[in-house]
Amino acid sequence: MEALRSVSEATLNAPYPLLIDLDGVTFCDRAGAHTLRTLQDRGAMLVGGSGFVQELLRELPSPQSPGTGEHDLIRRLRAGEDQAYEQLVREYGGRLLAAARRLLNNEDEAADAVQDAFASAFTGIASFSGEAKLSTWLHRIVVNAALMKLRRRRRKPEESIEELLPRFNDDGHWVDAPTSWNAPSEVLLQQRETRQTVRRCIEQLPESYRTVLMLRDIEDLDTDEVAEMLGVTPNAVKVRLHRARQALRTLLEREVVAAPADAVA
Repeated sequence: MEALRSVSEATLNAPYPLLIDLDGVTFCDRAGAHTLRTLQDRGAMLVGGSGFVQELLRELPSPQSPGTGEHDLIRRLRAGEDQAYEQLVREYGGRLLAAARRLLNNEDEAADAVQDAFASAFTGIASFSGEAKLSTWLHRIVVNAALMKLRRRRRKPEESIEELLPRFNDDGHWVDAPTSWNAPSEVLLQQRETRQTVRRCIEQLPESYRTVLMLRDIEDLDTDEVAEMLGVTPNAVKVRLHRARQALRTLLEREVVAAPADAVA
């Protein structure tokens, strides 16, 4: 953390924002979280990081505004304070960019989606009810902005998912029995190389299935929310999600299980 602070000091005052990519960071102690939060309050944008790290950062008060919370920020936003808008972008920009990246897999489109999301948030803050957390509200907005960009893409005919789904005999038994993993799933998911493999496999899914998988399993939206966003029935979401998970397992078996044992050791 001290090394990160030293490196960051040299770029914090640059004309462009400092972006700190926490991809692969699954844990930090409270002192480390304070360092990250301090850099964030000085203008750095934090992207990625595990749910544990993000939750730890959310729990910390801002060093520059002790005692102020979400309600005060919302009040200042509604009053049109410029500093409140800057704080909103500084505190939430990194998380929103990470969500947009996951859905779009394109840096420029992700940045545009975040910009669109903040514009919508600034316009709609007066009508924000406060029933949900501000971070939850912003997350829904950026997901919608990313989905709009996905719809605008010129699509080629979507490839079939059938060859990635399990096959059964007439008597109900597997045609190809699922392969056992060489390591427990929790061990595999903790390894950076394996996480990259998972992401790569997700990108191979047909877009309609990949989007549902991302929204439900990665962005943690519930079935009804996903159905509303995609304009389909909740049952259609459940079917696509089930098939997407089956297809993802097939892709992972091809890449992970076929790898040498020491590659996942």
